[in-house]
Amino acid sequence: MNDPVGLDLYHRTAMRAAAEVIAGYSTSFGLACRLLGPRVRAHVRAVYALVRVADEIVDGPAAAAGLEPAATRHVLDDLEAHTLLAIKEGFSANLVVHAFALTARECGIGPDLVRPFFASMRSDLEVVEHDERSLRQYVYGSAEAVGLMCLQVFLNAGRPGTDRADPLVSEGARRLGSAFQEINFLRDAGHDRDRLGRDYLGDAPGTRAAVLDRIDRDLHAARACIPLLPKDCRRAVATAHGLFAALAHRLREDDGTGRARVSNWRKAVIAAKVSLAPSPRGVRA
Repeated sequence: MNDPVGLDLYHRTAMRAAAEVIAGYSTSFGLACRLLGPRVRAHVRAVYALVRVADEIVDGPAAAAGLEPAATRHVLDDLEAHTLLAIKEGFSANLVVHAFALTARECGIGPDLVRPFFASMRSDLEVVEHDERSLRQYVYGSAEAVGLMCLQVFLNAGRPGTDRADPLVSEGARRLGSAFQEINFLRDAGHDRDRLGRDYLGDAPGTRAAVLDRIDRDLHAARACIPLLPKDCRRAVATAHGLFAALAHRLREDDGTGRARVSNWRKAVIAAKVSLAPSPRGVRA
């Protein structure tokens, strides 16, 4: 086989760049991602690489580099515009955006999911305290929409056409994304408040317990949908589900003053249990 050249080489280089971004930021994500089948693995990394870059723009590195808030907003808006243009045209000079655009074009990820994500990122530059309505909008864009992007990858990568998921499976993807995000809200509450000046959940009496109850319901509902995913995605999603369920359990045990963690040993046990368990039966291989 000849080595890739020209546009094929650029495509591959962009996908490798996305993988490097993910490797640099998340060991837990990397563990789950390795369990994805090769059909979808690079595409999921491309989704999360763009998500990570946008998140970093609003979470401190841009400010640390000396950008004023208005300039940071401009950088984020520019990233969104370049992403939408790359999806339309199939090319970007930004390797992470190019990788995402390749995935979006193949898997049917459109502006209806991209724009809500960037709207949530923008709110991190503008909103200090959320009310119930703004919080639900934020969680949808920052987490549920990303879950739906991944679902589009699971359904369509390497296959002709761009199907939409069954509403039940879409609901499971949204609820899993919501649970992941709210777990992060709880475990990062001190950092968000003290370093970033944000309060996602507030501190009313009973809030923490109510959020943990909601997380448990969302995780339960999402788990029921895992067998409905394509076979080459189920183990990875089940592992991610298990890791965050373990975090939710730790959050119930902790007093909220520290950052709850799952040890590397516990992560390995969770991944091993999922890998050794019989693959859940689904409706689509």
